[in-house]
Amino acid sequence: MRLTHEERARLERDAVGMALGAYIKWRVFNPDKPPPRVRGKAPVKDHLALTKLMGLLGQSRIANNLNQLARGANTGTLPVTEETEAALLEAVRDVAELRRLLIAALGLGDEL
Repeated sequence: MRLTHEERARLERDAVGMALGAYIKWRVFNPDKPPPRVRGKAPVKDHLALTKLMGLLGQSRIANNLNQLARGANTGTLPVTEETEAALLEAVRDVAELRRLLIAALGLGDEL
């Protein structure tokens, strides 16, 4: 079955934790019955928090910046200035916030 990007996105959103094929079969052959109970693919507790996290990751340059810092440290060309220290501390805060958001989105706050 051919679907547009929008149609597939809608099906995936409506399937909520079901395999896409199972969801389509249910909708076609058993629409009057409740959907089969299935375990979700991912243990996402808060989709809004996960969306926020993914947006922050998309906007950040953390991976690239950390790679540049590691390269400088390995070659001995990383000048340790107040600006460098401030940038590293900001990166640590950003990574800690991303970790907090991920833990909250996955519902693991009580377990850690």
